[in-house]
Amino acid sequence: MSGPKCDIGVIGLGNMGRNLALNLADKGFKVAVYNRSPDKTEQFMSREAGERDISPARGPEELAELLARPRAALLMVSAGKAVDAVIEDLAPLLDQDDLIIDGGNSHFSDTERRAGELEKLGLNFLGMGISGGEEGARLGPSLMPGGQRAAYERVAPLLAKAAAQVDGEPCVAYLGRGSAGHYVKMVHNGIEYAFMQLIAESYDLLHRGLGLEPPELNALYHEWNQGELGGYLMEITAEIFKVKDPDTGAYLVDMIRDRAKQKGTGKWTTDDALELQSPTPAIDSAVMMRNLSTQGGLRSGLHQALGSATALDLAPAVFAPLLKDALYAGLILAFSQGLSLLARASEHYGYGLDLEQVCRIWRGGCIIRARLLERLRRAYGDRPGLESLLLDPELGPEVMARAQGLRAVVAAAAAAGLPAPGLMASLGYLDAMRSGRLPFNLVQAQRDFFGGHTFERVDRDGVFHHLWQE
Repeated sequence: MSGPKCDIGVIGLGNMGRNLALNLADKGFKVAVYNRSPDKTEQFMSREAGERDISPARGPEELAELLARPRAALLMVSAGKAVDAVIEDLAPLLDQDDLIIDGGNSHFSDTERRAGELEKLGLNFLGMGISGGEEGARLGPSLMPGGQRAAYERVAPLLAKAAAQVDGEPCVAYLGRGSAGHYVKMVHNGIEYAFMQLIAESYDLLHRGLGLEPPELNALYHEWNQGELGGYLMEITAEIFKVKDPDTGAYLVDMIRDRAKQKGTGKWTTDDALELQSPTPAIDSAVMMRNLSTQGGLRSGLHQALGSATALDLAPAVFAPLLKDALYAGLILAFSQGLSLLARASEHYGYGLDLEQVCRIWRGGCIIRARLLERLRRAYGDRPGLESLLLDPELGPEVMARAQGLRAVVAAAAAAGLPAPGLMASLGYLDAMRSGRLPFNLVQAQRDFFGGHTFERVDRDGVFHHLWQE
């Protein structure tokens, strides 16, 4: 190849890979691209690359030759076997200290394994979570890299330019060793599941419970997005209620089957939260409800057999402010659960996470970006090691001030038979976390009764067993 070599290679030209390549090229970097399907590379070069400084490669060997040394290659392929296959093809072509970056939604355990395998070959590896969807990838995503710090520092200028910018700061930071980046992205997605579930429940309460139609919903969610609930998910929710179906003329949201798919990151969050004994009930309920949504035939049969919900016994003007408070409290509680899990994981896996930095890079580009995140950043900045957001002197009282709205909404939903498990789980979490004593003395007594599992006492140290029956 004549002329300067490329700054980075992008492998995988799906929606995210294409848009990241364009983003990097527009920021002044020379980019090499490669896709296992050559027709995708050809289409990208002829339709989208234009006059940008992008060089196509017909195979991994040519890609490696196009890159400036020490080389950096960004993998944008599907998580799982595809990542291993690309690494297997690429690694033998690289030299010591070259860098592979996995930008997909890989499970953190796979990232740990790959980092160890590549380190033995003398290669550097970063697992980097990327959030923002196609638009974020194109215009500036939130980037969550973890791995060797020296490897990160080498590509930090490139990542800083590609990332979203908030208040002059790039939404990227080195997060920690090993799989820290992919773990943070996993929990990001768990919080995303929770907030989407809370918004969906609010929609159901307003639409089925109160009879509000899309134009009214659009106005209400747009209004909420202007205030403390403001954020990307609230913004797009308002937009969704404006769109009509070109085929039928009905509002498109009403024409979509009530079946939500998932790629597994929410379940991964729940799985590891259970492993680390860190409670995440809002995330758990969101995963559970996506699973339940797939059982449409059974739900239809039970609807016919058992009947359905009734309308809410509240006027919209009374209910909407209560629901707004419930959503705001639920949002803080979802963040609190996710960030507490990150703190637990950081200690368990040795990541060394800085939660202020995590909140900072989530403020722009990513799906869960929200006005609230600046306040969360300040909370962790003012009190490093904050055990729970509910202990923050501003956020804790705010949640309690909204708790009556959350309680009223949950009660109204339960009375009407409208499902609101995310809101209910949020309220249950709040009430349980502020309970000085929970009924698990009885649970431990039961365990000791039937299994001799012992118990501890409140009045003296030690482990005890009691013969509960003669």
